Amino acid sequence: MRDAHRPAPTRDLDSPDEIAEMVRRFYQDVAQDDLLGPMFNDVARVDWSEHLPKLTAFWCRALLGLQGYMGNPFRAHALIHQQASFTPAHFQRWLALFHETVEMGWVGPLAQRATDLADNVARVHSGQLIGEQVEFAGYASS
Repeated sequence: MRDAHRPAPTRDLDSPDEIAEMVRRFYQDVAQDDLLGPMFNDVARVDWSEHLPKLTAFWCRALLGLQGYMGNPFRAHALIHQQASFTPAHFQRWLALFHETVEMGWVGPLAQRATDLADNVARVHSGQLIGEQVEFAGYASS
């Protein structure tokens, strides 16, 4: 949902600082989202000051090949799913917010790679957790 008054992005996700900014913007929206916020804040009880650096490290490894990420994203999501089941709507909303965040702030091959990877992560995790491979279906209404 691109803001018509906002200039088109000119930067790519080609540095740790750009990736950190994307992660911060995206998860700020996630934490405040009516559907996703409760899963992160109430069920998972995410400590954002600890979690954002881990998420930044994940995306820096994925997009720039940088070392530093340690973790098992699927295991973390499986533990949450045991407490409160994910639905296709959770994955679709996550993807819509991710695409929107990237497309409103960044452009280029690494920005495209980020959205492609997010699509794959959502497809694999949803298939394993809920038995349905969720695809990006466009932007969710705010």
